[in-house]
Amino acid sequence: MDIKSVYDIAGRAMAAQLVRLNTVASNLANAGSTTGDPNTTYKPLKPIFETQYSDLVKKNGVATVDAVEVKEIGREPIRSYMPAHPLADENGYVYKAPVNVDEEMVDMMEASRQYQNNVEVVNTAKQLMMKTLDITKA
Repeated sequence: MDIKSVYDIAGRAMAAQLVRLNTVASNLANAGSTTGDPNTTYKPLKPIFETQYSDLVKKNGVATVDAVEVKEIGREPIRSYMPAHPLADENGYVYKAPVNVDEEMVDMMEASRQYQNNVEVVNTAKQLMMKTLDITKA
C-alpha cells in the first residue's frame, strides 16, 4: 500500500470518520421508526474499519485507516404492546428500531472530534510547509 504523505494519512482518516458520521445520522434518523413486522424494522448500522499499513511500515511505522464496509448490528427490534396502533400485528405488537440514541450521540461526538483532529493535522502540516518556504526566501 502506498501512503504518500501526511495529507494522505489524514485524508483517509477523515473519509473513514465521514462514513462513521453518515451511519450515525442514518441511525438517528430512524431511531423512532415503528413497524408491524420485526423483519422490516430498521437495523442500526456500524462501519467496519481496517488499518492500512505503508509498504515500509517496519521502516517508517506509517499507517492509516479505511472504512471498508458498513454492517447492520444484530440487535433485536424493541417489541411493544400497542393494540390500538395502526401498524400493530395480529397480536397487538409493534416493533421499534433498536437504536440507542445515547450511544449514537457519543459515537457522533467521538467521530466529529477525530475528524476535527485530522483537520488540525492537515492545517499544521500546511503551516509548517509555508514557514519552510518562507525560510528559503530569506
